[in-house]
Amino acid sequence: MSNKTVTSEVVLSLKNVSKNFGAVAALTDVELDIRAGEVVALVGDNGAGKSTLVKILAGVHPQDVGVVKIAGQEVHLASPSDSIKYGIATVFQDLALCDNLDVVQNLFLGRQLRRHRLDEVTMETTAWDLIRQLRAKIPSVRIPIASLSGGQRQSVAIARSLLGNPKLIMLDEPTAALGVAQTAEVLNLIERLRDRGLAVILISHNMDDIFAVADRIAVLRLGRNNGIFSANQTSRKEVIEAITGSVDNAVTQRAEAQSK
Repeated sequence: MSNKTVTSEVVLSLKNVSKNFGAVAALTDVELDIRAGEVVALVGDNGAGKSTLVKILAGVHPQDVGVVKIAGQEVHLASPSDSIKYGIATVFQDLALCDNLDVVQNLFLGRQLRRHRLDEVTMETTAWDLIRQLRAKIPSVRIPIASLSGGQRQSVAIARSLLGNPKLIMLDEPTAALGVAQTAEVLNLIERLRDRGLAVILISHNMDDIFAVADRIAVLRLGRNNGIFSANQTSRKEVIEAITGSVDNAVTQRAEAQSK
């Protein structure tokens, strides 16, 4: 957990974002600001609206109402390419990596560099640069993805997301099904993303991970905001109460005051 006070620019601002699927209200009047160099954990029970919010920001589902701003500019994320264009990178839980391809091929899949033919030298050099910047433990960028551990695969997926020079990275359950050592490796990567000045949204159910790296914790419940907590000024009990709905108004108000 970071002890610093984040005062940098607001990268992402959501105002009154709502999304319905037929008669089902998935999100209602959600508001959230995320700053550069900040890790915000997005938490909530199943059905809280986390996945819907991530898909709105990833350009999969447009919101019905509300405003999304990136660096102060209102944007319309009608497609995943729009999301990437405005500096939002998403690493989904399945990682979308090809086991039979090596690290370089996965990083540049669909965006290969060409100078009359494939520029293998530049792609390999760039791959090594990204791996070294993240201090990821990858033995070779020419090793097949199938040979890597879960933590190493996460490293590759995160490195791929950096190719577009994003302002914001969303990580969907990045430590799910990882062992202790691999989880520590991924949490270190998240801290390095913050150190690079990136805004990070961490979607996780793991309270240990959340309190290890998050600056703030945003709770969704039944598609609505139910508290935004400063991670170093709150307890797991308060966060869990907000997730389950047993939190009282006083705790919610205190959480909102801490986030300002």
